[in-house]
Amino acid sequence: MTVVMQRSVTNRGPEQPIGVTCRGLVSIYRLEGYEVVALAGVDLDISPGESVALLGPSGSGKSTLLSVLAGLMRPSAGRVHVGETDMVKATEAELAQLRSSDVGVSLQGAQRSLLPYLTAEQNVAFAQRAAVGRDLLPVRHVLELVGLRDTSRTKLEPKHLAPGERQRLALAVALARRPGLLLADEPTSQLDPDARDEVLDALQAVNGTGTTVIVVTHDPDVGERMGRTVTIRDGRVGAQGRRGEEFAVVGRDGSIHLPHGLLDRMPPGTHLRIIDQPDGSALLVPAVTEKP
Repeated sequence: MTVVMQRSVTNRGPEQPIGVTCRGLVSIYRLEGYEVVALAGVDLDISPGESVALLGPSGSGKSTLLSVLAGLMRPSAGRVHVGETDMVKATEAELAQLRSSDVGVSLQGAQRSLLPYLTAEQNVAFAQRAAVGRDLLPVRHVLELVGLRDTSRTKLEPKHLAPGERQRLALAVALARRPGLLLADEPTSQLDPDARDEVLDALQAVNGTGTTVIVVTHDPDVGERMGRTVTIRDGRVGAQGRRGEEFAVVGRDGSIHLPHGLLDRMPPGTHLRIIDQPDGSALLVPAVTEKP
């Protein structure tokens, strides 16, 4: 009977998987009287149904990009579309409606997404209240989708759950309305390896139903579990990877951010000679510059 229930959960996908398009995305905010350029011209396409990890060091712009996609921050310039919604032109009411129906958001720190005085089951049920008229999964099935199957645990308040359980509950709340896009900021931070793997299994299960999943993480091991990685460096897309292979990305201005492993051999300021190859490719060779 458990197997039948799990299959029924897996076969029912979101209302409609949602893709993302960014063109020249710029985000500037003020901090202590100074303007900080968090995003400096991001070009990015994420197809409906993909699973993508946004990688990069602290301060690179990953969380800012996620906040823009969630409609929690307004871009300073550029174009951003989440599905059919123009995130630049949308009103605050339209952005709130987007988050209450089509985009699920799991913020860093599970407690920020949970009501502490409600049980796990009640948290998911409360999140479903705004989805009027939508064909929703039963609360029990939503919890099972993220691996919370023990009914004795799901009747507890968040403070009585283990860290990994709280993080999976936060994902369940974000998924309660069957969104087409899930945005998760550092969903595995401060978790032990076993709890981290539980959360990653839950994300893969969610993506398996058709939901587009975008995860912010600083952990390359988390990125390996996603279908694609996008490295954000200095507010731009620095590299992308698929199936363990990393690719440099040419920006619209012709700039190239090299994969991190090459920076020791070709640090910033290195002169590169471009040598055309017979097959149409180009070879980049560090040039030996003469001293004046």
